[in-house]
Amino acid sequence: MDTPSNPETFYNNLKEKLQDTASWPSEYLYKFIIKSNISKVNTIETIFDNTGAVIKKTPSKKGTYVSVSINVVMKSPDTVIEKYKEVGRLVEGVISL
Repeated sequence: MDTPSNPETFYNNLKEKLQDTASWPSEYLYKFIIKSNISKVNTIETIFDNTGAVIKKTPSKKGTYVSVSINVVMKSPDTVIEKYKEVGRLVEGVISL
C-alpha cells in the first residue's frame, strides 16, 4: 500500500473498499516491510500493544529487510486507517502492503 501524492483520497478509497468487503468489527491483516532495524520493529509492535494482535516477523534471505505481518481484530475501517497512519508517522521508511 504505497500512498500516492494525495493520501486523503487514497485513504477514502481504502475506507470504501473495507466497508464493502467486511462486516465490522473484523479481522484484518496488516503487512509492513522495513529495513532490518530492531528499533523500528519494536515501534511497530508497540503500536499494536494491547490489541490482541498476532505478530509474525520474517527476515529477507539476506537479512536486509524484515516483513512484519499483524493479524488483529479491528472495530471499523477508520481504526484500520488510523493504525496505518500511526505506523507511517512513527516508522521512517516503512512500506505498507
